[in-house]
Order: sequence, then structure tokens, then C-alpha cells
Amino acid sequence: MTAELVRGQNHPLPDSRLEIRVTAGAPVLACATLGDDRGTVLGVEWIAHPGSPTLPGIEVSRQAAAGLRFHVDLEAVPDRAHLVHVLLALPEGVGGPSRFGTTAAPFAAVTATDGTEIASFTITGLEAESAVVALELYRRQGAWKVRAVGQGYAGGLAELFGDQGVPQAREFAAGIQEAVARHMASAIQAPLTGTPDGVRVRSDRSATATQPGQSAAGTTGAGAGAAAAPGVTPGTGGTPHQLPGTPGQQPGGPADGQGQQPAAASHGTAGGRVNYTHPRRQNTAPPTPPPTTRPTPPGQAPLPVAGDATGWSMEERLYNQVWGMFEDLARATAAYRSAVDFAESRMDQELDRVLSDPRSRIGGTGDAAREVARAKRDQLTDQAREALDRDLGQLAAESGVVEPALPPAYARWDNPVWHAYRVPMDTPMALRLGDLHLPERTDLRIPMLVRLPLERGLWIDSGRSGSEAALMLDEGQLRKLAMDNAVDHAARLLAAYPPGEFTVHVIDAAGSAAMSLAPLVGAGVLNQPPASGAAGVSAVLAKLTQRVDLVQMAVRGGAADSLPPDLDTAEQLLIVNDFPHGFDDRAVTQLRYLADEGPAVGVHLMMVADREDASAYGPVLDPLWRSLLRITPVADDHLADPWVGHAWTFEPLTMPPGSQILRRVLEQVAEARRAWRR
Repeated sequence: MTAELVRGQNHPLPDSRLEIRVTAGAPVLACATLGDDRGTVLGVEWIAHPGSPTLPGIEVSRQAAAGLRFHVDLEAVPDRAHLVHVLLALPEGVGGPSRFGTTAAPFAAVTATDGTEIASFTITGLEAESAVVALELYRRQGAWKVRAVGQGYAGGLAELFGDQGVPQAREFAAGIQEAVARHMASAIQAPLTGTPDGVRVRSDRSATATQPGQSAAGTTGAGAGAAAAPGVTPGTGGTPHQLPGTPGQQPGGPADGQGQQPAAASHGTAGGRVNYTHPRRQNTAPPTPPPTTRPTPPGQAPLPVAGDATGWSMEERLYNQVWGMFEDLARATAAYRSAVDFAESRMDQELDRVLSDPRSRIGGTGDAAREVARAKRDQLTDQAREALDRDLGQLAAESGVVEPALPPAYARWDNPVWHAYRVPMDTPMALRLGDLHLPERTDLRIPMLVRLPLERGLWIDSGRSGSEAALMLDEGQLRKLAMDNAVDHAARLLAAYPPGEFTVHVIDAAGSAAMSLAPLVGAGVLNQPPASGAAGVSAVLAKLTQRVDLVQMAVRGGAADSLPPDLDTAEQLLIVNDFPHGFDDRAVTQLRYLADEGPAVGVHLMMVADREDASAYGPVLDPLWRSLLRITPVADDHLADPWVGHAWTFEPLTMPPGSQILRRVLEQVAEARRAWRR
């Protein structure tokens, strides 16, 4: 299991190639330093930072974000370096928090390249500090270990670098902060496990680094855009939750899984429009015929078509296209917001210059200066909005052709494709959990897809989390809505898998979810009735824990054929309602074990719970909540993208009023399961 470290604790590193995944409550910038045997950094060339993100054996994220990844290859670290320090700092001059005490505690996880978590550390106790040494990787007798440090610095990066012996630490730290603040670091990152190379071409704003005075969207601004170059940021976890980060494990733009890095795009259409063509299609796409497109009138953007991305199948092309839409919307919005911020900053600077003379603060001179500055601000803002509306219009047009073409696993419940549903013979790549949108255009919604099989459990938050929609409902309504949502997700999972390859278990200790569970129970898609009472909770957890143990032993021993013949080898989903009601300490421990070890061997959790109900357990359950992807039964803006940390509003999927689709789909699933057992 994962080693949960506390300050000063160390843990051996079994692998030389690692990822360090960091999530925080606000965008942070990443740095790494190489130190000698005394911990001294011999020069700035031994520091990786967003403007110079690579060192031998180390690569850091190129842009500040709420989720970051460090890539580490310990075998490539120079022999002179005995220490690798992982550093985090809050960006300065961008309007964000100025100290870690006002944000959620940063969380760092050291993982193997396959995603297996080795050690984790929650950096608590920070108050006035704005920079922190999170972790230390050190060489001891030829082997490498990780130590949880958590040393904060109220003086920021300058004080931290000075403590490590960096010459001219203050000037060097200021240069890093300025580059990040002006978006002049190399790139806004795509996740490590991103879209296949060349899946989608970015707009002009992401093709080259924006020069000062020119925004990425074609408007005047300081660093409103950034270059789209391969990089690394995580797709998991945190507050806000990082969206799962791969199209092909992090809402994960809207999808998560494995894939290759997106390549830097250098093609765009005039005026910075989104380019829907893919110049490397012939080189990188599988040998499938491209979709037929209608001729594009001269001077207009290419007309969007469904499946206009690389992939071996239409399903994969649509999956990659959805991810591209998500990324384009994130980048277009980032460019617009940056341009608006620059316009406001420029107006303030001009007013400060004019009004610094007391003689010009009153009378006609001051009023005229204010009018001129505001007019320039409004002009820049209008230009930025015009460019944003143009890009959003193209994305809306693309969404309009993609949405009707989606297969059932990717489609909303109101999509006509469900009327022609047939039980599949193969498992799809991903499943849709809901929709994502930004406040700049709330009707432009991007499907949130997660890869199958699930790599993380789901937590449907039935608490009044603070969103306006949740506060409008009473506690009982919200709990029922959350359980209805869980049943809908379970139905979609059952409908996505071939017969006999997915099993659903339910724990409803108090029996309060009988009405919500009626579609599953009535259709006969559950192998056993929902478990109730302490005895039922214990029996279900014991059965699934034993299954995890047996499969793990068989896999590790290379004896998969030795599993008991009566063992259900299908993927397992456990729905838990009203946790921790009915759970004793042993049951809580078993549940944590399933959350940690289950996904790797096909056992998945879907928790329907209010975290406040389990507050008596204190920090003991923090790893459980952190391991699950939090979604909500009502609209809530708790998810963040892996590029610039936008707060995305998650909208759950809802069944159309009076629709019989759920009943019909579950009836087909039940009939297929009965035929399979014969």
C-alpha cells in the first residue's frame, strides 16, 4: 500500500523512473534543484523552473497550475548531485493567494510510471509561507529514498533559493516569477498521458509564444497566450479536483487514461481561428479513411465534422476530438482572461503615471486622462471578447455535429442513440459522467469522459457543498438526488459492458435508498439484493476484500489460472449509500483497502456520502476521499483543468422527464445476462 509520510519520514524508492504529482488549492509553480552532498545548489544551471524546465533526470511543469507533475529519472541525475529538492511556490503579481495558509494543503504523491503510488505527503501547517520544499529525493549508499520535508519560506522563492546557496537568489527568483506572471514560460501544459500526437491542431494563440503587447487571441495584451508544447501536469485529485487528464486517469480533461503527448502545433487559420484540420493525419493516424468534409468557402474557417481526429475507430476519433474541444476551450478562455487582466493593468498603470502629479489629479486634465485610459481598456477588452466569441462559435458548431454522433457510452440520456441501444460485445474506451462548462459561455458544454475500466472510484457528494444549486435543496432532497445519480451511473456502466463482464453490489445499510434503487432491483441486474444492516455491510466487504486478495496473489505469483472456479472475474462495482452508517472500524478499514487496492484488480467504489457525516474519523479518512473522483448531483464548479487551472462547472447527466430509456436499457441488459448464463 501507499506510504503516507509525515514530516521528516523517509521511504525507499523501488524504481528509478518516477512521477511526482502535486495538487493544491490554487495554481502553484514548480521548481526542482540538484544539490551536492551538503545540499548546496552550485548554480542556477542546477535549477529546473518553468522558463527552463529540464535538467538531467528532471523535468518540471512549464506553467503554474493547481495540478503539476514532475518527471524524474534518477539514473540520469549527474553523479555530483546527491539531492533532488521538489519546490512549490505561489505565483506573485497574478491576483492569487499570497500565502499557503489561505489555500488547501498541497498534496504530493510519488508514483511509478504505471501510476502505482509509492509514497504521499500532505503538506500541512503552512501559514505565512509562499514557497515550500515539498520533498527531497536523496542518494544513500547507492540507493535513492524520498523524504517528506514541508519546509516553508515566508520570503518566497528568493529566501528558499538563498537558503540553498543560489547566487543572486533574489534576482533569479524575481525573473522566474515575472516569466510565470506574464505567461512567458514555455507552455501551458497538456497532461503527460495526453492525446495522440497530432490529434488536434491548436489555434494561433497556442502555436507560438505571445509577445508582450499582443494577446493570444489577436488582441493587444501582455502575455495573454502561451506556446503549446509538450509538457507535464497531472490529471488527478486535489481541491479543486484535477480533471482526469488523458484522452487516450482527470474531468480527465473530460477524459482519463493512457496515450501519447500532444505535439506542439504550428498551424492555424487566419485571425487565430481554431483549425479543424490535422496536418499530421497521414503520418500519425491509423490507416482508416478520413471523414468526408464539405468544401470550405474561401475566407471561412473549415467546417467541423464528427470524428475529425486520429484513431483506429470512429469511437477513438470521437474520444480524441472531445478532448481537443476541451483543451481548445480552456486555452481560448485563458487567452481572453489574460487579455482582460492586461487591459485592466494597463489602465491602472496609465492612470498612476498621469495622476502621480498632484496638479493633474483635479480638473479637466485628470478627467481627460481617466476617459482616455478607460477607452483604451474598453477597446482591448472588446477586441479580446470578439476573438473569444469567434473561437467559441466555432467550438459550438463543432459540438453541434459531434454530440449527435456520439455512441451510447459517450451520449447524454436524451440522445436518440439510446433508442437503438443494443448490448455491446466489446467494452468502450470511456464513459460519460456529465458535462463541463465555463462561465464565459454556459451553453457550450464539453462531455466529461473517464476511461474504462475505471482507474479511480467515484464519490457522489450528497452534502451541501456550498454551490448555489446544493443550497437550494434540503438535505433529504440532495441525498435522494445523489443516489438517483449513482443509479444512473451504474446503469450506464452495466450498459457499456458485455454480458457477464460487470457486476454491481449495493450497500444500503439503513435501507433509505429503496426508491432510488428500484430500477436496478426491478430489472434484475443485481446478483444479490442491496445489503442492509451491519451484518450485510460486513458480508459484502468481506467478499470483495477476499476477491482482491485472491486476484492479487494470483497475479503476483503468475498463476492466474489457479483462481477458484466460482470466483466472479467480472469487473466489480460497489455502491455505498449513506457512509459511514452501518460501518464499524473494521468495515472502514476494509473500505479503505478496496479504494486503494481494488481498481488495479477490477474492484471499484462508488460512494454516495456527505463528508461531514464521517467527520468523527478525522484525518483517518482523508486518503479515502482523496483517492476518489468527486462529482456532484447538482451543478458545482469544483473541477480544474490540467493546463491553467480554470474552475469548471460540472453538470450531472439527467434523465428526461417521463423517459422510459433507463427501464428499457436495463431490461435489455438483464435479458442479455440471462442468455449469457444459460
